[in-house]
This record gives sequence, C-alpha cells and structure tokens, in this order.
Amino acid sequence: MQPTPDPHRRALLLGPLAVAATAAAASATTAAGPSLAWGAAATRKVLRVAFQISETGFDPARISDLYSVTVTAHIFEALYAFDALARPSKIVPLVATALPEVSADFKVWTVHIQPGIYFADDPAFKGQRREMVADDHALAFKRLVDPAYNSPAAESLLGEGIVGLGALRERALKDRQPFDYDAPVPGLRALGRHTLQFTLAEPRPRFLETLAQSAYLGAQAREVVQFYGDRIDAHPVGTGPFVLKQWRRGSMMVLARNPGYRERFFTGEPGADDAEGQAILQRFQGRRLPMVDEVQVAVIEENQPRWLAFLNGQLDGLLGQTGPLPLDYAPLALPGGLIAPHLAKRGIRAIRNRAADCALTYFNMLDPVVGGYTPDKVALRRAIALGMDIGREIRLVRRGQAVVAQSPLLPHTTGYDPGFRSEMGQFDLARARALLDMHGYIDRNGDGLRERPDGGPLEFVQASEPSQISRQFDELTRRNFQALGLPLRIATQQWPENMKAAQAGTLQMWALGDSASAPDGQQSLARCYGPQAGQENLPRFKLPAFDVIYERMLRLPDGPERAALFLQAKRLVVAYMPIKVHVHRISNDLMHPWVLGYRRPVFGAEWWHQVDLDAGLAPGA
Repeated sequence: MQPTPDPHRRALLLGPLAVAATAAAASATTAAGPSLAWGAAATRKVLRVAFQISETGFDPARISDLYSVTVTAHIFEALYAFDALARPSKIVPLVATALPEVSADFKVWTVHIQPGIYFADDPAFKGQRREMVADDHALAFKRLVDPAYNSPAAESLLGEGIVGLGALRERALKDRQPFDYDAPVPGLRALGRHTLQFTLAEPRPRFLETLAQSAYLGAQAREVVQFYGDRIDAHPVGTGPFVLKQWRRGSMMVLARNPGYRERFFTGEPGADDAEGQAILQRFQGRRLPMVDEVQVAVIEENQPRWLAFLNGQLDGLLGQTGPLPLDYAPLALPGGLIAPHLAKRGIRAIRNRAADCALTYFNMLDPVVGGYTPDKVALRRAIALGMDIGREIRLVRRGQAVVAQSPLLPHTTGYDPGFRSEMGQFDLARARALLDMHGYIDRNGDGLRERPDGGPLEFVQASEPSQISRQFDELTRRNFQALGLPLRIATQQWPENMKAAQAGTLQMWALGDSASAPDGQQSLARCYGPQAGQENLPRFKLPAFDVIYERMLRLPDGPERAALFLQAKRLVVAYMPIKVHVHRISNDLMHPWVLGYRRPVFGAEWWHQVDLDAGLAPGA
C-alpha cells in the first residue's frame, strides 16, 4: 500500500478559465515550476509530466510516498512486473526467465534470472560494467528490513515470513549493531549467480505479488550502497530503462534513457474483447523500450498553474496517480464525464477509471479520547463516522469524481464486492446523535457541546495540510462535528510532517489517501493488522480476533474459504471503526494528441517507458 496525501486536497479555484493560452497563463506556469521545453532536437522525444506533491528521495529502502515510488519504479527492476495491457492484471517475468518454480505448499519459491543484464554505468563501479546477479536482489530484501533505514515497508515484507530474515533484523535491534549483510539467511539464498530461492515459514500463495515490486525490491548493487552512503537517496542506480540525470529537490526531476539498457521489447496480453488494449498492442508490438529519450517531471503543487501548463502544451498530459486532471477542473474538462468539445477539437483525449484507491480518516486507537475498545469509545467513533456527510463531500469538494466507500477493500482487488453495503457507507445524523446520547456523550452545561461520559471536556484534533482545498475539507469536517455537538480543532502542517507524526502515533485523527500496489485485497486490511502498528497500521488497531483472521488469510489460496474471511474482516473493521473510509476516487487522465499508447496501470507506477510521442504533432513541430 502507498499512503499518500489525498491528491484532491489541492487548491480549488472556482470559475471557468479561458482555454486559449495567454501570456499571464504562461507566467503563472513558470512561477509554479520549471518550464519544460519540448527538446532541443526534433529527433529527441521528451515526455513532460508533473507531480502535484513533492518527492522525498530515491532510496528504495527509505521511501513510502507515491511520488518517489513512481521514480524508483522506472530506475530499478524487480524479478517480475505487471503486464502493461492485461485487464484484469497479470504478473509476468521482468528480469526472471519465467514464472517461479513453486512448491506444492507455497513455501519454496525458486526464480531463475536472465544472465547478461547490467546495472547502469556509475562511478561506484570504477569503470567496470557490472552484471546484475541473484545477490543483488537479495540485497534489496535485506536493506528493506535493516533497522538503520526504518523502512515503512519493513513490517509488510517481514510478514511474508522469509525464514531467517526477521531473526537477522531482531539481532541487529537487540545488539544495537549494524545489520549483518553477510550473515546467511536460510530463506533467502542465491543458488549460483542467476538463481534465487525463497523459503517461507508459512504458505504464501500470493508471494509473486511481492516479487513484482520494482519500486522497493528492484536489484541493488552493494558497491553503490557503500560508495554513496548517506547520499544514496540522490544516487539511485538500477538496471531499469531510465537513469536519474538531474534532480532539484521539490522542483524538478529529469530521467534519461539508460544507454546500456538491454534489448527489451513492447509486448502485452490484452483480452480479446479489449479494443483499446488490442489497438495499443498492434501499434507497438516489438518496439524497443523505452520509446522516449527523456522524462522531465516538474513539481507543480497548485492546480491552476498545472492545468494551464497542460493547456499551453508545456505538459504532455495530466496523467497517472501522481498528476491527473485537477479535481476542480473536472466539470470544465469533462462535463457529464465526456471530454469537453473545445478540448476534443484540439485532439485532447481523456481516460476515466475507478481507481484502486480510497480516501479515509483514521482514529488513533491509543488516543485517550477517540481510542479504545470499550463500548463507549466504539460508539464515539461510529457516531463520528455516521455523521460524516460523504455525499456532500463528493458533490461540493470532489466535484462528483468519487463514489461512496462501504469497506476498506479497494476496487480491482480480491475481497472487494461492489454489492456490499455497511454502516461505513451511511450518513445518519439521527442515529449518530442517539449513539452519543446512549453512551453518555451529552451536553451537561448547556453550551451546545457534548462532554465525556464522566463529565470531563472533549477535544478533537484533526490533522490537516496548508492548502486551499484542504481548508475546504476541513470546513466540511467542522460542519460535521458541529452537527453532532462535538468540538473540533484543526492542526495544520505539511504532509511529510503529518506522516512522521502519524508513524510516531502522535496524531489523533488524520485524513489521507491509500492505493493498492497489487491485486490482493489483503494489503488493504494491513491498515488494521496489529503487528504493523505504526507502519501500515497507522490507527494502531490491535484486535486479536482480526489478527487471527488476517494471518489465516495469508496462508490460504484464493477461494470460497478465503472470501468468507474477507467478509468477516470487513465486518470487524466496520464494527470497531478504527478507520472511516470515505470514497473510492475516479481517476481522470488527459493527454495531448501526440501522446501515444498511454494506459494507466491498475497496479504499480511504471508506464513512462511504454508510451511514445509523435513529435510531428507536438508544439514547435
């Protein structure tokens, strides 16, 4: 899972804007971020995109934000990847020669790796060409659980039960010594230069999904780690299609074609009835990857400059999870869900999908006000959730670009049931007030605000960010709390600071987004799995009955028995309400006519290398 700021909490600028480019628009774009030129020569293909939130760095062992993950996924390569065209998603070999050899009990996974794949040239290799070997993939797994890096993904990986990997981490923690990268790990062994074997303590039928996470578990060279030390977040070196050419932190990233990238060609397996996928395959089958020479990424946080940069042709598209169509311009660009005529005349295309994501509010289960498992605390959280007017949120703030969520499970993942209905998706002020009254949260002094059951004062603190659209969400939250007679204070700081505070357990409530990185819906339930408290489990929810279900699901193959456990787990989350899932968002991608072959990945972040640009249609052609 990739915790992210809700990308729709950005500046909301009301009123229509002229489509024609103006000098003022151009200056606004320049002020918000770097102006990205098409390229010095017509033969160079430069893809220009934008991030709406700043990246944090490019060390796979440290990152968790979607923006950094998107960059690293194009530099590093895992053993497997998601087919670019398959719907539903399908995992295929990337640097492996074939799918893994798997034991009947799903405990032993053996992967054979293609020989002759090389890391990008780098000073760390002292002028030598460095072949990727099995140990380089093992290093990525070890770095992720090294306590020195405090990786947000560590507990998730340890949950896969690779024999000996957790013990090595515990030894480093106990002895307060550096992680021993040379110590043998029985469950993570290189059987020669090009074979890697994983041995798991328990059956893990979906371990293949872990092996397809290039952003975190792509091959890494030990020489690079040692050469750059604490500076490694600025020096990512992988075997992928791009290398980091330039980085101005929080402003601009430039990725260039990896000149030593192996011969890899476009392919895919779209369904026979998938007209769009079949058309892309027919056009690009056999083309060498990457198809563009360079990717320029500008960080443009405000919506108006980003929108104008697209209209002016300074961005090739508003694309992907990291920079789609700004929410507040959806009514202008997509009235009724269809591309506006004035944009269609320019050849601009739109793709709309329900994303495998959600927006949610979590409650800190250790907080003395909203935390706890006693009936009165459970009733308080349920009342707050019932009092959230999600329909109003969708209409006024999200501009209709979302649907009400009924559970923590995400669209396109196993366990998600579009027909499931629950209290999670209800807005019922009368019932919410009755719950508060019944459990002693009443107004005793007549000031219009409720007190605790023991008569003490209540205070609720919602963490937020300093953006214009965040303030709109905050006003809606205040309205919801006021309707329940509950006092609310908004505490504002930048998203990275809120994330650090959330991991430290010091926030009472916080709203953020979540997206799936693989098809298995169980990763959504990790939000409430006790052993991952402080990592993916930001609410710090610890319920033994839930944890037993979660652990049993890990061992089971997909089927009716596991589906029944999904239902039980969903119902427990709804009953205890450690998180209130608001919506599943609708993604809107816009692109100019010169962008060819784009298809947003359902899972993963890799697509830059699989699109082409028609330079003859681009500005200045």
